[in-house]
Amino acid sequence: MRFAKISAAALAVFMSATALAVAGPKEVSGPGAEPACFAPWDSSTGYLQWPKAEAPFKIAVVNGFVGNLWRIQMVQTAKAFVEQPDIKGKISSFKIVSTGNDAAAQLGAIEDFINQGYNAIIVDAVSPDGFDRVIRLADKNNVVIVPFDNTLDTDKVIQVNENQFEMGRQWGEFLVKELNGKKDAKVLEVRGVPGNSVDRDRHEGIHEAFKNAGGNYQVVEVVGNWDDGTAQKVVADAIAVNGQFDAITAQGGDTGVVQALMAAKHPWVPFAGESENGFRKAIATYSSEGLKGLSIGQSPGLVAIAIKAAISALEGYPMPKKIAVPLPSADYTNLKDDVNYWSKLPDNFFTVNAFPPCNVNITATEIMSHNQENQ
Repeated sequence: MRFAKISAAALAVFMSATALAVAGPKEVSGPGAEPACFAPWDSSTGYLQWPKAEAPFKIAVVNGFVGNLWRIQMVQTAKAFVEQPDIKGKISSFKIVSTGNDAAAQLGAIEDFINQGYNAIIVDAVSPDGFDRVIRLADKNNVVIVPFDNTLDTDKVIQVNENQFEMGRQWGEFLVKELNGKKDAKVLEVRGVPGNSVDRDRHEGIHEAFKNAGGNYQVVEVVGNWDDGTAQKVVADAIAVNGQFDAITAQGGDTGVVQALMAAKHPWVPFAGESENGFRKAIATYSSEGLKGLSIGQSPGLVAIAIKAAISALEGYPMPKKIAVPLPSADYTNLKDDVNYWSKLPDNFFTVNAFPPCNVNITATEIMSHNQENQ
């Protein structure tokens, strides 16, 4: 009898250890759910599948920096998306917090949500590395982590993004084309928040294009933090110190860059940037005077695709490790009011919030009815 009791206890410990060992996702083959929406990054992208969880789900968004308009609209978009009729019934609890640029604070918030029994955590990461411990903790608890926008250097989670290197490369190639063979052009590069994978990848793409063009471009770099006010100030300072530029590329804060150019009476030059409504308005207004602009949008609506991907994973469907969202672009030749920019909407509104393959279309009214506060 004593032997039987010991054996039963040992078996219980063994079964518990085995359950922990197999917790988390397993590597599977594709295709996954809704392949038109959750498109794999490339042909080498693997797939992950979590055990099916019981709905409704508890979902949290852990943002980092919230000091620019893109992040504010992203938070607003997340709140609006979880109220959509086809999503609301699948979520029992939704929380969103912004931790600032402190990686330890962001990791702590993720761990807290895991310990509180949340099923999925959506992350706009402060840093591309340092998440291994919380990923292991998530796997032990079958919690789905979905980084988006600023993603991680790992293949252990589902990630949602546009190809940031490709975006930078397209910006650089556009400027090379518009400079009409001027190989020694002086270019102003307005970068994003330092330390983020998005800033790094876009920067590398821009310089890859310049390198491939074979020129001797003089690039002046300033940090605009993807923020209009910051970008306006650093661009004004750059013009004061360096004089006129032949071309400009900015990762965000583009409306602020335009304001700085106007204030300095700087001639309009080719300008490759983001998708702020004010930037697209300026291109539409001044392209005939020399503002030959390319606008490629990193949509705040990526958060909606990330939440949708997390729900699909919790429902037990195979998911690509890295989901590619197409680059939505417009330039000075094809801008049209009420189609890809809106003259009656604020300058700081980011223009791309519809993803037809995912059946996601969040209106400006729905987005702007929410605030940026934690909830």
